[in-house]
Parts: sequence; structure tokens; C-alpha cells
Amino acid sequence: MTALAHELPKDMVTKAYARWAPVYDVVFGAVFDRGRQAAIEAAERIGGRILEVGVGTGISLPDYKRTSRLCGVDISEPMLRKAKERVTDLGLSHVEGLWVMDAEHLDFPDASFDVVVAQYVVTTVPNPEATLDEFARVLKPGGEIILCSRVGADAGLRRVLEHGFAPAARKLGWRTEFPFERYVRWAERSNGVELTERRLMPPLGHFSLIRFTKLAETGRPDVAHEAMQAAV
Repeated sequence: MTALAHELPKDMVTKAYARWAPVYDVVFGAVFDRGRQAAIEAAERIGGRILEVGVGTGISLPDYKRTSRLCGVDISEPMLRKAKERVTDLGLSHVEGLWVMDAEHLDFPDASFDVVVAQYVVTTVPNPEATLDEFARVLKPGGEIILCSRVGADAGLRRVLEHGFAPAARKLGWRTEFPFERYVRWAERSNGVELTERRLMPPLGHFSLIRFTKLAETGRPDVAHEAMQAAV
């Protein structure tokens, strides 16, 4: 089955996350906390100006160091409204701004950010590879794309369950089937982007921290195979 068979209509995603906005922090706050913290820690090793795509309700914003400069975007206006309230209530002066924006069409110049972070986002956007292309475009050479993302099973019972749950998951704005190979293929075809890490994350290893580096120069050895082997 082709990747396009699993693409999500943009209006479906937008409506789904408008429904999630009032309860998102309660439902997913604790469940995804370790993944969020791992992504923040990885981002702060680079530091500088950080773009968080799919910032949602802004649940991760208070956990960044005040030395970082944060920008956040989300396609869901109701989610972003809660994020703006959080910034005001907590006095998060390190947040430069929050904007309603489509991840596939970021309204920023090339090479605007030192780090692009996307937590639990890539498997929910309509066109994941086009979205990753945008991440690479707005990233400075030497910067990193840091994802915390669901990775589908290659085989076994979990693969069967993911396939069966896929139609219901689409209505919630999610994909259950998203193989790691899609990330590998994207990095291989991208000019000057290198896959540097995959680390399994809870709950139950269904998610991974995935890091890409935008190379300052082309020609460095590809480490995609090494990252895949480390995850086995």
C-alpha cells in the first residue's frame, strides 16, 4: 500500500484537534511527558532560536530554559489560544511568538532557526514528507530537527492491531501505521540532511525520539543505517 493511502485530510486534522483542545493536557500530559522532556533536552543541547511545530496548548513551553528563544506554531486556533494563555499566565518571556500556521507551509524565511522541534506531530499532518521538507528549509546549517513521534510496527501482533485501528484513528487525527523506513527514505532523498539518532521512548516503545542534522557541507557519511541498527 502506498504512503498516500494513509494521508490525512487537513480539515479532518484541524477539526480533530479543536475537539482535543479542552482536554489535551489532562489526557496526554503525563503519558507523553518523558518524550517531551527528551525532545526539550535534545533541543537545548543546540540552543539558540527554537521553533516548536505543533506547539498545541503550549504544555512544553515552561520547561525550556529561559536562555532559549522560542517560537511556536499550530494549525489549531483553539489549541493555540490555550498556549497564549499559558504564556501570559506564567510570564514566559522567552517565547517570541505563537502563530496559527500550517506545518507544510511555514511562513518563515530560509534558515531562520537553530532547532526545529515537533512532538507527536509528523504522523498527524496531511503530508509528512512535505512537512519535513519545510522543517529542513527553515533550519540553519548545523541545526537539528528533533522529533518525538509514533513509529509503526514492522510485523507481529502490534502491526495487526495498528492496521485494524487505522480507520478509527484517522477520525481522531492520527495515523497508527507509520514505519520508520519513511523517515529513512526522506533523509536519503533530502539534500544535506542526515539521520543521527533514533531512541525508543515510552509508553511501551511505541514512540521514538528521532534527530536529523542539517549539514553545513554535503558529503559526510550517511548514518541512517547505524541509527536503524541502534534502535533494534
